[in-house]
Amino acid sequence: MGPESSEKEKYLIHGGRTPNNELSSRLYIISQDSRGCNKKVILQCIEKELVGEVPESRYGHTVNIVHSHGKTACLLFGGRSYVPSGQRTTENWNSVVDCPPLVFLIDLEFGCCTSYNLPQLTDGQSFHVSLSRKDCVYVLGGHTLASDSRPPRLFKLRVELLLGRPVISCEVLTGGISLSSAIVTQVGPESEFVIMGGYESDNKKRLECNTVILDESGIHLTSRESPDWTSEIRQSKTWFGGSMEEGSVILGVPAEGRQLLSESNYFYLVKFRQEEEDPLQNCSQESTDQEQEDTAQLEDSEELYFSREPHEIEDDDTYNEDDEEDESQAGYWIKCCLGCEIDVNTWVPYYSTELNKPAMIFCSSGEGGHWVHAQCMDLSETVLVRLSQENTKYFCVDHVDIVKGLQTPPQKLPPLKSPLMKMKNRKVPIKMKMTPTKKSFLRRLFD
Repeated sequence: MGPESSEKEKYLIHGGRTPNNELSSRLYIISQDSRGCNKKVILQCIEKELVGEVPESRYGHTVNIVHSHGKTACLLFGGRSYVPSGQRTTENWNSVVDCPPLVFLIDLEFGCCTSYNLPQLTDGQSFHVSLSRKDCVYVLGGHTLASDSRPPRLFKLRVELLLGRPVISCEVLTGGISLSSAIVTQVGPESEFVIMGGYESDNKKRLECNTVILDESGIHLTSRESPDWTSEIRQSKTWFGGSMEEGSVILGVPAEGRQLLSESNYFYLVKFRQEEEDPLQNCSQESTDQEQEDTAQLEDSEELYFSREPHEIEDDDTYNEDDEEDESQAGYWIKCCLGCEIDVNTWVPYYSTELNKPAMIFCSSGEGGHWVHAQCMDLSETVLVRLSQENTKYFCVDHVDIVKGLQTPPQKLPPLKSPLMKMKNRKVPIKMKMTPTKKSFLRRLFD
């Protein structure tokens, strides 16, 4: 949601396709949940319940925020979905079609959905580009599955959020571009964008870039100098990526024909600047096998923490009751011992299980005990895991000598010697008692 909204910055996620070929019709709202002066920011995700003419499950569509008459709404258009249930057979069960060319308007406050059928929109389209400014949304390019083409379309959707039923009008414009699956990033002023990447056809990537400026008079589309693409990018058959805001784009290229993992990719950071600044720059950062092993995967329902810049932290020292919850996080950055060097500004993960705060272990010295950093105690990861799994007490380096002095030395007892027990019903060999004369006689007899 843009800066024109009175609320804090939010992101909308709707629909999508999973690796199991499942489509979703849910709408999620993601916002930053930061409180107090803590330097960690938590992302909060809320599912918005939709009612009314709810858009069907789809992917490849776009969602934009529009502002009109002091109100805010969400405009959804395009996308693909599975063949209707009444037409699905065993042969075409996973076949997809373009969704009908309906425009959906969603009230983000109450979740009410309304669909609009505009006569100017006759064919469905997917993987197009959409840009919004105030009450207008511009739709550019896209792929039509029925004709398997990428027509250079460009039309403008204007939304008036009037009392009662809102009004949507459509105007077909000239000067469109043939593209699909392109990436859009915002640069410079509020309504200046750069279109990068995508495809011109099924077998040809689009290496050109364009600058788009939206103002009161409409949309202005011009060519822009492309980055200096590397040989890996030019030779790859596919690519993907997304906007990182402030004129930056992260671009992924599959590592084809290399002795790496089957699903390994190379990622590039492309930075766009304004015309009066330095020219375009791009840099690549390749992941090594060691880095992939050290990277911990995020589990489901795991909190995400993002660092904040110093200028983003408010200097207001006013007491806030909500800050009490964040005080629990401050315990990780205490000075646990005399040689503690853990600092919130310079700390980096030391163990593979660490994500956003240092691992700690409880010292059982004294009445209440205290927490210490495992890294400051020079504990190996194996020992740390073993101590966390076993029900044993641990004492830090400052108290281990004191505890040893208080321990009572164990009393040394002689080992117990248990007599051998006679086995029951044991057969004893027969012993014959003979005189020396008999022994001598038998010896001569056998000789």
